[in-house]
Amino acid sequence: MTRKLFWNDSHLSRFDAIVVEALEINTRQAVVLDQTAFYPEGGGQPCDVGVLNGLAVEDVQTDNEGRILHFLAKGTALSVGDVVTGEIDWQHRREMMQQHTGQHIISQAFFQLYGAETRGFRINDRLTEIDLTLELQPEEIEQAIVRAEELANSIIFDNREIRIHEVTPEEAAKLPLRKESFITDCIRVIEIDDFDWSPCGGTHAKRTGEVGLIAVRAWERAKKMTRLHFVCGVRALKDYRLANKSAEAAALKLTVGREEIESSVVRLLDDNKRLSRRVRELSELAAKVEAAELLAATAPVANVRIVEKVFTDRDFEEAKLIAHRLVDGEGVVALLAVREAEMVRLVFARSANVTADMNALMKVACEKLGGRGGGKPDFAQGGGNKIEELQTAMKAVSVMAAV
Repeated sequence: MTRKLFWNDSHLSRFDAIVVEALEINTRQAVVLDQTAFYPEGGGQPCDVGVLNGLAVEDVQTDNEGRILHFLAKGTALSVGDVVTGEIDWQHRREMMQQHTGQHIISQAFFQLYGAETRGFRINDRLTEIDLTLELQPEEIEQAIVRAEELANSIIFDNREIRIHEVTPEEAAKLPLRKESFITDCIRVIEIDDFDWSPCGGTHAKRTGEVGLIAVRAWERAKKMTRLHFVCGVRALKDYRLANKSAEAAALKLTVGREEIESSVVRLLDDNKRLSRRVRELSELAAKVEAAELLAATAPVANVRIVEKVFTDRDFEEAKLIAHRLVDGEGVVALLAVREAEMVRLVFARSANVTADMNALMKVACEKLGGRGGGKPDFAQGGGNKIEELQTAMKAVSVMAAV
């Protein structure tokens, strides 16, 4: 069984070991060492990465037999009996220690304040998340997060000592553990001085100050629990820099201070809603006027006016609006097209007293344009990318509409 050097010293980043097994797994070599400082993926924490004798260790897993497998980059190999020097990627290890230790602290904060248990834990690429048995209303959850975040950070700022204990199940039963352990032999317990006791096999800081800061990013309901997304330490710094850069850029564009961004955005959104309503009103008026002009320029044939028009300066929504206004009255068929850079979009409509089938006309036009479309007998839309066939398609449906 490989001796876990990270078990008692999470700050160990360089070590010597001997290769005791070398295996080929899915075209990659995996080696087992007599001792290792590499943490294998598990318990919600990603594995360590680094090198063995300069060869990249890309993944570390524990197999069904309890062996710790160090997967090497393709094209590299070690042999049984080789003496190796392992080096952990310290920046990655420190980031994982900060997130995992921070999880212990924030989980205990919620447990102390609200009796909420942590039922799930995952360190993801950018955020860390926990699932809490916290059943509160949304506004109450926001307040709870603030209180727990403040308590957690006070523990960090106190720079409290973190101790590792290896105990038997009987000894563990006498400790104030935050969660139960189902291990039947030696149990590893992480103690945060005068705050938390938790069984755990992950890597942790020696003092809470190493966590730096805990910042809760967001929360959501998931699996009937409250899922918290947060960042610690170096991740919190990266998150702050990104948020600060975004806030400064927004403040500059709005020509206000950072503290005024929210009120300025609210005001802009209100203005946008008002202007959007006004634009819709003006678009309706413009559509009525343009529809009237098109009707005036179109002579009726057998009591039906067939209005055929290709727009190059309208968007499709405007064309649909004009089509609706054209057929508000009686005896009108509207055959409108919007020519865009790489395709043509069509909208066909008819008055209630006209019998021509717009859906059938649309299918004919779209077939010629190499596209597709459809709708109802009184209104249809579609398009295609054979722009050169537009004139032929419009002529064909115009003839059909007149029959």
